Amino acid sequence: MKGNRLFVIACCGLGLMAFSQLLIAGMALAVRFEGGRQVRIVEKEVEKLVPIRISVPVAGGEPAPRAEVRVAPELPPVPEPQNLIRPEIADPRAELLVQEGRKARIAGDMVMAIVKLEEALKQSPEDPSVLFEMGMVHEMMGVYGKASEYYERVFKLGVTGAGELYEVAAAKLRDGFEQPTDMLGKIALGRVRIFNNAKAQGGQRVVLTVPVQKALGEEVDAQEIEVAVIFFNRTDKGKIVQLEDDSWAEPSWISLPFDWAGGEETLRMNYRIPIRDAQTEHLFGKLSYYGQVVTLTYKGEVLDLQAWPRDLAARIGQSAPAGNQGGDFPEFLSEDMLPPNFDPDIPLLLPKD
Repeated sequence: MKGNRLFVIACCGLGLMAFSQLLIAGMALAVRFEGGRQVRIVEKEVEKLVPIRISVPVAGGEPAPRAEVRVAPELPPVPEPQNLIRPEIADPRAELLVQEGRKARIAGDMVMAIVKLEEALKQSPEDPSVLFEMGMVHEMMGVYGKASEYYERVFKLGVTGAGELYEVAAAKLRDGFEQPTDMLGKIALGRVRIFNNAKAQGGQRVVLTVPVQKALGEEVDAQEIEVAVIFFNRTDKGKIVQLEDDSWAEPSWISLPFDWAGGEETLRMNYRIPIRDAQTEHLFGKLSYYGQVVTLTYKGEVLDLQAWPRDLAARIGQSAPAGNQGGDFPEFLSEDMLPPNFDPDIPLLLPKD
């Protein structure tokens, strides 16, 4: 009996152990099953390729039709230097003041030139012609720092605002300032030709032909060239007197604008001594042509001088600069040397063949 009881207890223990294992296995399966039903979200960075569309030019330089890049509108081409012009002064009063200032500068009156141009600046403070002319005055005075300031203001106006003055101002800022004496030997007077017709109708007629010669390859500002002619007459009592009535002399350049064809430009001076009444001749004497002094000036500096007769240079207190010894003797023309179509009222003297 005792043995049967132990057997039953052992069987019960084994059964209990088996049940426990089955229970644990079932619970494990249930947990695993529930875990398999959960949704897991995994974040992962993926590089995305973004295409950049660039227009491909086709013939003619226009972008391809499907290009998505906007092209700026084409700007008008910058004018070539030879097409540039000097802009006009908009204000009439400023224009008049600039003209008066330029005349004063050429005459050597720099104080008056600055007064006129300062008034013009008040009228038109950003006008390129006013600023450039002010720069020219200070350059001629040797105040190069101030001249550079005005040229720089012109330069900053650009091609659109300053026209041809933009290029000139740029050259001055780039190359520095030219001294008038730098042109010695580069521009000079040629041989003056004289036609004297003492029996001309209406009074004695004298025609001068004055060549201005330029060295090959040299750049010359034609606006800075000035040729002055001072005539002298002799009275019937032998006195030599300087001409005071400028209306007797009529200057004109044979060709304008200057192109320096053949290396020179020619000034024609038509001089007439009118017939005066007996009372005037009795008081002042009868006049006849004696000679003249011709002076070539560049930027206010005398570069050459020719006097005929030679003693006339001393009368005006002027002599030719070093290196230019007064030029050649003039050439005297007679009627048989003149062209067949020569008109004494419109004289055009040509060099002798």
